[in-house]
Amino acid sequence: MKKIFIVLSVLIINLIIVNPSYAIKIGLLTQVDQAGIGTNVNGRIIDVHTNKTVCTLDAMKGYIVVAYNGKLAIKSGGHYYALGTDSVVARPDNEGYVSTKGRWYRGKLMLKVSNGKLTVINDVDLEDYMRGVLPSEMPSSWEYEALKAQAIAARSYALANLGKQAKYGYDLKDNTEDQAYGGASAETNRTNKVIDDTEGLVLTYDMKIISAYYFASAGGMTNTNAWGNSLPYLHAVPSFDDDVKKNGHGVGMSQNGANNLAKQGYNAYQILQYFYQNIKFAKLNN
Repeated sequence: MKKIFIVLSVLIINLIIVNPSYAIKIGLLTQVDQAGIGTNVNGRIIDVHTNKTVCTLDAMKGYIVVAYNGKLAIKSGGHYYALGTDSVVARPDNEGYVSTKGRWYRGKLMLKVSNGKLTVINDVDLEDYMRGVLPSEMPSSWEYEALKAQAIAARSYALANLGKQAKYGYDLKDNTEDQAYGGASAETNRTNKVIDDTEGLVLTYDMKIISAYYFASAGGMTNTNAWGNSLPYLHAVPSFDDDVKKNGHGVGMSQNGANNLAKQGYNAYQILQYFYQNIKFAKLNN
């Protein structure tokens, strides 16, 4: 493998976002007939319109929520009970997790009916969202600096694409159409430490957070064309992933390439400056 030389010049600026909101809404289920939900501690379901509790949830008990006549109903003990509203939030009473799709998630669940179907959304803190993204997008056993590069890129992508899926009522999907997200069930101690070590770090170009695209492997060279758009921070470069089969769109950072560069001794900042040109690092200002 060829050796590359990257001049490292890292200046981390404080980035202030107008009307900052560090929560993000992730679509878990979209336009389905029903969904199973639960909490690992006692919890409750709250009507979004009145802010009143319409149902309590017993710890570690499964419930089925369905769309019925334009509103929500919940199944418990073999019977369905109307909740009298089309939009609710399910949350634990104390610090804990919510569940759907057979996974545990941090934050809370938003359930709403539209067009006679049910949509389930995870309303979660940005950094907690990242804890479920990193191990879903990159093996937790990979090089630590590669994981850090992935975390910064993924956080940047999330913030640059807030509202991308607004027509469904949330920001991003939980699959590779946006970013793979496995919730708390996907978390590992190692990747959680990476999130803590990179907390709030993002990539910027011209003082704006970039949509830091990434992919598994390019098989030789990255691609500068992001779906018909030429972005100033993307240039074709050797992808350093010749050891694996091409997999993905080839735009931005090669995950396998990042891991190979980390094995050569490059740190996260150097890896990111290689795949994204003329970018600056910024830290979200709380």
